[in-house]
Amino acid sequence: MAAGEDVTREDVLPIIASPKYQLINVYRDGLTYLSPVTKEVDPIMVFEFLHRFSDIMLEYFGQVSETVIKENFVTVYQLLEEMMDDGFPLTTEPNALKEIVPAPNILSKVITTMGATTSVSTRKMPHGMSNLPWRKAGVKYTSNEIFFDIVEEIDAIVDSTGKAVSCEAHGTIQTNSRLSGMPDLTLSFVNPRLVDDCSFHPSVRFNKWESDKVLSFVPPDGHFRLMSYRVNLPSQQNLPVQVKPSFNIGANGAKFDITVSLRNTDGKPLENVVLTLPLQKSTASLTATCNVGQYMFDPVGKVLRWDIGKILPRERAPVISGSFGLGASSDATVNSGFNIGLEFLINSHSLSGLKVDVLKLFNEGYKPYKGVRTMTKAGRYQVRA
Repeated sequence: MAAGEDVTREDVLPIIASPKYQLINVYRDGLTYLSPVTKEVDPIMVFEFLHRFSDIMLEYFGQVSETVIKENFVTVYQLLEEMMDDGFPLTTEPNALKEIVPAPNILSKVITTMGATTSVSTRKMPHGMSNLPWRKAGVKYTSNEIFFDIVEEIDAIVDSTGKAVSCEAHGTIQTNSRLSGMPDLTLSFVNPRLVDDCSFHPSVRFNKWESDKVLSFVPPDGHFRLMSYRVNLPSQQNLPVQVKPSFNIGANGAKFDITVSLRNTDGKPLENVVLTLPLQKSTASLTATCNVGQYMFDPVGKVLRWDIGKILPRERAPVISGSFGLGASSDATVNSGFNIGLEFLINSHSLSGLKVDVLKLFNEGYKPYKGVRTMTKAGRYQVRA
């Protein structure tokens, strides 16, 4: 970066070279997780470990922040000690870790605050683990149920005419298992060949997926990510929303109109819709009116944020109109175009069309309750004007 330029988190490379180390980092929930690497290793393994460590802390503490880490430093240190051995990942499954490192409670926090050590007194070796490292033995529930959340994020670049330059969806199947004993499950889909580039929880039998396109697994107890996948969406007809921008650039400023309308949501409304419009650094002022929601202009960051809220089918399309003034700037900067960002959420809707068909249970005598929810939301959704 040149001297004097603003540096954002997106400008930081995921792998930074230094004379002694390779610094691999990920950014989640306002925190940067960094791992120095001294030898030749697969960087994907390091990235996965950092994400897994963040997931484990979320599992233990409910939320992750600088304050939470400081207040639970003893537990965080113990987790790192168990999850990594001599620089290599060791125990990364939540069920196994909870048998070794107890979750913090009021008593352990009081002992830590008083300066006593808990690293020896509270540590215990696992005694209820099965021969599967991700599942405890002897799990019992009065009501046996399992829930699947299919969450898809759409990444798209769309031109001003509404045509998709690139479009793909990244999906995950988040699972919450509350099943007794040692259940062996088989989950099948209506249209499994829609998905590509799949990755699975270690419990999934990969050969079964390769041969029959079904998920066969003994689930961990509690929350876990069963599967992640990618779906190509070559047709712009798959786009759930259309943004129509219009800019009229003048010598000292510009007028604009932006319309947002539903396109392909199977009759479902768009929720939590937010449109952002970054402007040139030379923008001096902005005035606007909108028929839905409310807008805010950041005079420092030069970003217009329009909080639309919910867009219902067969209702008037949200429109924002306004103008902004420009200070001294070159014509090249003014006419370089605009990149509009869009956030949204569609409940009970799968953009790819992936649907759960049948869940079968073996090795246990009960019939579990199966719950399935779907959700589509915007990932990196950008409209070029």
